[in-house]
Amino acid sequence: MSITRDTLVKLLSNLGNKKEVEQYLRHYCSGESQRYAVVKIGGSVLFDQLDTVAASIAFLHQVGLMPIVLHGPGARLDPALAEAGLASPRKGGLRVVSVEALDVIRRVSQAENLALVEALEKQGCDCRPITSGVFEAEPLDLPRYGFLGGSANIDDAAVVASVRAGKLPVLTSLGSTRGGQLVYLNADMAARALARRFQPAKVIILTPAGGLVDEKGEIISAVNLAEDYERIMAQPWLDESSRIRLEQIHGMLHELPAESSVSLTLPDNLARELFTHRGAGTLVRRGERVVCFEGFEDIDRLRLQQLLESCFGRSLLPGYFDEKNFFRVYLTEDYRATAILTREAELPYLDKFGVTGKAQGEGLGSSVWTRMRQDNQKLFWRSQTVNDVNSWYFQQSEGSYRTPKWTVFWYGMQGFEEIERCVRTALALPPSLKDHGVASD
Repeated sequence: MSITRDTLVKLLSNLGNKKEVEQYLRHYCSGESQRYAVVKIGGSVLFDQLDTVAASIAFLHQVGLMPIVLHGPGARLDPALAEAGLASPRKGGLRVVSVEALDVIRRVSQAENLALVEALEKQGCDCRPITSGVFEAEPLDLPRYGFLGGSANIDDAAVVASVRAGKLPVLTSLGSTRGGQLVYLNADMAARALARRFQPAKVIILTPAGGLVDEKGEIISAVNLAEDYERIMAQPWLDESSRIRLEQIHGMLHELPAESSVSLTLPDNLARELFTHRGAGTLVRRGERVVCFEGFEDIDRLRLQQLLESCFGRSLLPGYFDEKNFFRVYLTEDYRATAILTREAELPYLDKFGVTGKAQGEGLGSSVWTRMRQDNQKLFWRSQTVNDVNSWYFQQSEGSYRTPKWTVFWYGMQGFEEIERCVRTALALPPSLKDHGVASD
């Protein structure tokens, strides 16, 4: 099932701006080999939102990706185990699987597979149910977890045959040992094994929470593993299942091409999460480290200048790097996002914040901002009042002052006198960028 490029452009234009649509078309519709997407359906999503899940997966197929769909037994498993008089214990966030529970897991998984295939076919997708024969795994720890499979190898014959026939493969997370013993796989571990084999452009995890949730119960919009992984894994608010999931994602992305990513979201939000920079879930990438420099000795000025001029679409005025009272410079390792702070009115001032278009979609700007905010308890900056990014700046600031030309933002300021000093200083600063030969900021 496919749609024309013109229809695709119109469809995506309803979700994002022109740059986001062009980025998608360039990345996924370049005429290269098959673009896979591994879609893992988690928790109660399959039970509560079956039709929405099917519509979301059908949409992926329409816009040029080949979804390899993976699901577990879902929310129906625990009631089925209870009905059979079987316990459902967990240890360390993982299910303990007795030999008696295996038959229940198999029956529930196959029933869920059939329901999902039927729902997808109602959306116009040709599907092929694959309930066994893909995953080969030995028990992770037989005395501790029973017949829960560990790291899996993939027999890809059934999946490849399905894709060649133009049919969406729909897999359960059931595997077997070399000796033929049935094992149940944690679906995140199974998704990692699929990703390792098929090297997908996207791994999508449809989760009831809609993303990775922080201590306030709010969705973390982006995770740059190079910068954020150790910090998040050390947080006491991260529950055990999320810890296991993030650990699997970390390992998965280091086995995939650098441009691959993992999106955790709700089925309703899938399109917006994939095709807009704002997103609607958690985007996880391998990412880059953010480095803080106290001076320019270790910075490639030419690359930094090219980054800034690329981001702003204008040239820096001569002498920019020599005349400013620089305080700190934050840079991602590959010079794709930066925040440049100067000292103005004896306080940190954000003179430039630049992120390339692709890096915006990867969440690098958020990583730079988070690092900068951690280091600077007070900050103020200005932006042209017509700037599209101001809606985001309003979310990051604690206050603002607007004039017809400029909007001044700040956080951490104490009292009216300090705020007034920041506003007056910001409004009086000279421009540092050229605009059609005229100085502008």
